[in-house]
Amino acid sequence: MTREKSDNRNYYTVNYSGLVVNKNGLDNRIREKKVGFWIAAVSGFLLLSFFIAPLTVENGKIPKLSGRANSLDYMTVNDSFSWGNKQTSDFNEIGHNQAEYGYFAWSELNFYAAAIYAFGDLNCHQKHERSWEINGNQMPVCTRDVGIFFGAFILGLAWMRLGHNRWTIKDTFLSIFPDRKLNPIYEINRRGTAFYGLGLLCVLPIVLDGGLQAVTDYESNTIKRLFTGSLFGIGFMWFFCSSLCAKPSHFQDESQVLLPANARFVQPDKFHQETNEE
Repeated sequence: MTREKSDNRNYYTVNYSGLVVNKNGLDNRIREKKVGFWIAAVSGFLLLSFFIAPLTVENGKIPKLSGRANSLDYMTVNDSFSWGNKQTSDFNEIGHNQAEYGYFAWSELNFYAAAIYAFGDLNCHQKHERSWEINGNQMPVCTRDVGIFFGAFILGLAWMRLGHNRWTIKDTFLSIFPDRKLNPIYEINRRGTAFYGLGLLCVLPIVLDGGLQAVTDYESNTIKRLFTGSLFGIGFMWFFCSSLCAKPSHFQDESQVLLPANARFVQPDKFHQETNEE
């Protein structure tokens, strides 16, 4: 199966039967569009809510916080879900003297703000020195998490437009690029190098920036946190979308998959048979 012609943007192609199909050989992208839409919708809603929620409560209602990631620290003031309010020292590795800044319980906020701050409480450390303030209130998550959700939102929009199911996660991952850009990679079969290289490019900056903060006296800044968070959000959701959309079952067989540079998938037994025939 070869591609006889394609449009300038590599969105569509003509297969061996003369049918106009997507560049992967299928006649629709329903799943890819749905996955991209929901990723963009959910991450976009949360990203926007991080900025809106502090505006829905009175000025100065949310004090400076300092909690733990993956824990509920500020649900109430007096019970087992109030770890953050029970801290009494600024010299602990985690937490600070909350009494100095004012006690806080997101369960006492309006429903919308409570839901967003609960999400932040559970997923983010909420260190005040790494977070922005809006309306005199600390935002629900730190600036790195703002970057992560921004990156996820951007990737969702891009995937909705550009992502294609190409049988394997690796090839589906790379499908976001125009085929003309991928031709050199497929001609020498460097798909794995491109896949893992892009993954490292997205993940390594946040590992280095965050890891150095954890084990040394190094302190990152807002720009670095936003940048590394955005790269990680893009990379994580890129792989997530690829995992959800790589569906061999949507093809009749591997020969239906259209790849850059006229490459094709061949089952091992077929490969050996063709080699012997030659």
